[in-house]
Amino acid sequence: MKTHVRKEGFIQINIVVRDIEKAAAKWAELLGIETPAIRLNHLEGGDHYTYRGEPVSCDLKVCNIDMGSFVIELHEPCGGPSSFQEFLDKHGNGVHHLGFEVGADRDRVIAQMTADGYNTDRTLGIYPGSSWTIVDSEDDLGVNLNIKPVR
Repeated sequence: MKTHVRKEGFIQINIVVRDIEKAAAKWAELLGIETPAIRLNHLEGGDHYTYRGEPVSCDLKVCNIDMGSFVIELHEPCGGPSSFQEFLDKHGNGVHHLGFEVGADRDRVIAQMTADGYNTDRTLGIYPGSSWTIVDSEDDLGVNLNIKPVR
């Protein structure tokens, strides 16, 4: 069996929501924690952000809930085309992706998944110190994957 990612690299559950303020408050209530801070991320096209192979810009409200060895990341799309808006339009609230840290194997993992027929052009984001690739794996795995070299 060829290995794309290792289970030890699991770092994230991403949930797309229509109302991040409500979802963050409910998660905080459920877990008995303070409501996590919500921030607005602007993803700028060009070399830093592509969706379905095209440079685009979009805005996302984001918050992270630290669960120890992984995070629950909430996203509310709020302007511009994105994988997250596509998911919300298609499914409503739900788990968009599971994230895996793969270190220096990132290019090999993406190449292997592409060779296996997965669309790895769904989303590419680059930020200082790392990057992320959303792999279209929903039809086979029931969820998309987020492949990152480092958190």
